[in-house]
This record gives sequence, C-alpha cells and structure tokens, in this order.
Amino acid sequence: MTVPVPHGGAHSPRLWAIVGATGTGKSDLALDLAETLRQRGNLAEIVNADAMQLYRGMDIGTAKLAPGERRGIPHHLFDVRELDEEAAVAWYQSLARAAVTDIQGRGGDAILVGGSGLYVSSVVFDFAFPPRDPVIRERLESELAADGVGALLERLRYLDPATASKVDPKNSRRVIRALEVLEQGSTTHGAALPEKPSLWQPDTRLIGLHVDRGTLVDRLDARVDRMWEAGLVDEVRGLREHGLERGVTAQRAIGYAQALGELDGRLSRAEAIAETQALTRRYARRQVSWFKRYPELTWHEPPVDAASLLEP
Repeated sequence: MTVPVPHGGAHSPRLWAIVGATGTGKSDLALDLAETLRQRGNLAEIVNADAMQLYRGMDIGTAKLAPGERRGIPHHLFDVRELDEEAAVAWYQSLARAAVTDIQGRGGDAILVGGSGLYVSSVVFDFAFPPRDPVIRERLESELAADGVGALLERLRYLDPATASKVDPKNSRRVIRALEVLEQGSTTHGAALPEKPSLWQPDTRLIGLHVDRGTLVDRLDARVDRMWEAGLVDEVRGLREHGLERGVTAQRAIGYAQALGELDGRLSRAEAIAETQALTRRYARRQVSWFKRYPELTWHEPPVDAASLLEP
C-alpha cells in the first residue's frame, strides 16, 4: 500500500499501527512518526494498544511512558482502568475506535501502538465480538474454581479443536470466553480473529518492528533487571493497597505476579527476576507469532527513520 505524503496541510487522515514484540522500540517510533507528521501539518496523536498500560498506577512493570516523556504529543487510553476492573477486549475496541475517529475528525492521523495482539486486531480489522452472557460466564467460572482450567480446556478441545489449538492453555479467561461463545450457539469462537480479516479502515498502514532473537533476549533480560532497580517491588507494594490482587487481569501481569511473590516470600528476588525474564521471552515469541498473521504488515529493523515511512 502506498502512502501519499501530506502537503500544504491537506491530507486524508489515516490509521497507523506500530506493533511487534515487547522491547523493540515501538513507543519511540510512534513518537518519532507523530513528530514527523506534525512537522508536515498533520496533527497526529497516539492511541495505546498495550493491555497492561490501560491500568492506572502500573507504570514501571509496563514500561509506560511518563507524561513528561511524551514530547507534548497527546496520548489516549493510558491509565483509564482501575486495578480491580477487567479490561475486556470488546470494551477496549469501542473506546479505541472512538479515539481514532475523534483524532481523524480533527484532521490528524491516529497512531495505534502496542504489542497486545488481540487489542490491536480489534481496532485494525473489521470484526465484531460475540455477545456476552453473565449467567453462563458465572457458571463456567465456578467450574474453573472447582475443577481447574484443564477440565474446561478438554471440553473446548472436544467442542472446538481449532479454537483450542489457538488459545493459551494457561489463560483461563480465554478458555472460559471460548466456551461462553459456544454455549450461546456459535459453531466456533475462532479465537476472536477471522482467518482472513479485512481492514476496518482501508487507508491503514501496519508497521512491525523486528529485532533478531539473540539481541532481543539480551534486551528483554536487561529491561527486567532495570524494572527491579527502578522500584517495581515498591510499586507493587503500593498497588496492593489499591486493589491489585482483586483485579482479574492486573494481578496476573508479567512482573507484577512475580513481585507479589517476592513480597509474600514465595520467591527470592533472584527467582522473581528470573521467572519474569523467562515469561517475558515467552510472551515476546507469542507476539511475533501473532503479528506474522497480518498480511498487510511490513517489517522493519530499528532504528527506523520515521520520515522514510511516509515515502511512496
């Protein structure tokens, strides 16, 4: 897809998505792109697509940019959820699309940035989420508490093998959601994303950042070390007082669960750091696998000159 360079302030607002594994420099490139567009008269703004950065107070462990680091560029959907609230993807989709539409309505490009694959997909691609049924969900959650996720996963494998093969077996929320959809009469949940999705907005540019595996591993391990040095455990201690452990989503975030383990004495500091590093590496592999499914995406190795992204 070619991208016309705006000139003379006249342009057709478009949607950008900057994606890739954690630690590849997505936030920096989004800022560079927004600045470059603004220099050309395009009042671009940034929309968050990182599930954990939606939560207020979860800063160090999510590598959230502080307001003073945002170069004066408006950022949307950061710190919009309390710790004990669930950040469902369907809820996020409506808010994110409203933010994109608002930015474009004021004449600017919207830059979606983040590594949460389903959240990105919910905005970029044209698909709707199946309805929710609180009665079915409550029953399935009771079964989860009584029998564990293994029993529910076996049921999903029997009812919908294709979806079961795509769902993270350790993610009980996704397993329950798939069964909830099936019980409402759908033949498949499909892990929410169609095999060949169409774009929500035709004028969309998908940019993927790729760093070779060895370099990325070193970068991620060092990043986790820095989180502990920056005071992640103290952050988690404070968040615990504000409901971190009541949150279905927040308390399971990589790094936060391990910091809780350290505070409780279940993990030593070295064990908490090592476990976080291992889980972060695994998560990065899943992110790359997810975004490889995007046929419209072009991969770039950082550093990337943002101006080059505007060239036809």
